[in-house]
Amino acid sequence: MKLRASPVDAAPGRRILTVALRLITAAALAMDAYVHFDLASTYDTVADVISQGTLFRVTAVLAVVAGLLVLLVNRVWAPAFALLVAAGALVPVLLYRYVDVGELGPIPNMYEPVWYPDKTLTAVAEVVAVAGAAALLVLAKRRSGRAA
Repeated sequence: MKLRASPVDAAPGRRILTVALRLITAAALAMDAYVHFDLASTYDTVADVISQGTLFRVTAVLAVVAGLLVLLVNRVWAPAFALLVAAGALVPVLLYRYVDVGELGPIPNMYEPVWYPDKTLTAVAEVVAVAGAAALLVLAKRRSGRAA
């Protein structure tokens, strides 16, 4: 005979998990934003039409907005937005670390084939934010599946 937790018993655990994931995701996005804001002025000279510093500031603002949404808005689109923002920051960091893409229209060549502490920190924060936001989306999908 298997013991199964009733939906009532599972709800507090799911709520704790959801709150923990929201806090972790928001903290990771905050760390990502901090590093991008901190490094932005260093990369202002890497420019064609748009400087890499400007792109860092835009990334930082999006990370702040996504983190606040994850914390304050209990809708499925909040972690979906956070996932897009975090993945949208992680992909370029990895791409430009390993591939010399060159200039892409107004975007400067951001090839930088090294890892240094701030770059590593932001990449780890972005991975954590992607994982946290994805887990929140899975939980939201399961919750909506049970409600139907």
